Amino acid sequence: MPALSPALSIVGLAGNITSPSKTRALVATALDLASQRLDARTELFEIADFGEDLGRARRLSDLSEPARARVEALLAADALVVATPIYKGSYPGLFKHLIDLLDPAAFLRKPVLIAATGGGERHALAVEHQLRPLFAFFEARVLSTAVHVSDKDFTDGRLTGAAALERLGRAVEEFELIFPAARALQHAAE
Repeated sequence: MPALSPALSIVGLAGNITSPSKTRALVATALDLASQRLDARTELFEIADFGEDLGRARRLSDLSEPARARVEALLAADALVVATPIYKGSYPGLFKHLIDLLDPAAFLRKPVLIAATGGGERHALAVEHQLRPLFAFFEARVLSTAVHVSDKDFTDGRLTGAAALERLGRAVEEFELIFPAARALQHAAE
């Protein structure tokens, strides 16, 4: 009998324009944790994946077909992991521009894990003061545990900080509360 594909879809969005990036590593780690705990398929997009025409787009129809397909994947996902770097107290403009192209009802009640990367701790509250209100505007179901990590939490481009991984794990656990039927069998047996 063929294996059934996971019913749950979790899509990650790394709001950084450079690759590789710590923001991408953060999102990838969150998606890996989610796929260990839930029967879910995951997909990760970076801002660059939306193409060169993103900055000029005034509406979604101005994007290339592949970029529109990626937007559709974001919109169709059951849950999102969204992380962005914090520069000078806020998220990058191109990340915000992508979000601005979306309908205000696009993320209605969609669970969203919000996270951010920064050079140091002085940007830690940006995730609460910038990302939480942004997704609250969309009436998304923003998870109560937000995550901020800084340069000290990475080793060779990988998220390794114990406290950061613990907090990220707590955030991912919230997906289990929202999607109890999707709990992975091996995890459910614990």
